[in-house]
Amino acid sequence: MRKRDAIVAGAWAAVLSGAPSTISAFATGRDPLEATKAAGSILLRRETRTPALVAAAVPVHLVLSLGWALVLDRARVRGPGHGAAAGLLIAALDLGLAGRRYPRLRDLPLAPQVADHVAYGAVVGIVLARRCHD
Repeated sequence: MRKRDAIVAGAWAAVLSGAPSTISAFATGRDPLEATKAAGSILLRRETRTPALVAAAVPVHLVLSLGWALVLDRARVRGPGHGAAAGLLIAALDLGLAGRRYPRLRDLPLAPQVADHVAYGAVVGIVLARRCHD
């Protein structure tokens, strides 16, 4: 079942893809929840409380992760290289177009966020390559 493969890939990527920005935050002394709170601000634009923003980030991150995985599966993205390239394209859309509308996203350091997107795409590509034989 193809949708199931994409959902599994998106779930794995949702869990693993935040590693680059989290590691960067720790290495630079920034708040490791900064990107998570920024994602939560998509639903709660005026919210400042960390627990509320983190809670709001969960459905935002899951919807985006699973949705993009379905798109990548439909586009037949397979393997880490193609996945990473797709992650760069997603970064351009997520951060370049949509991200400009949300101050907390716009204020995040760009390189770690791009790295998260590349990691996301690579993970989706790896999982889809292992699960799909088309």
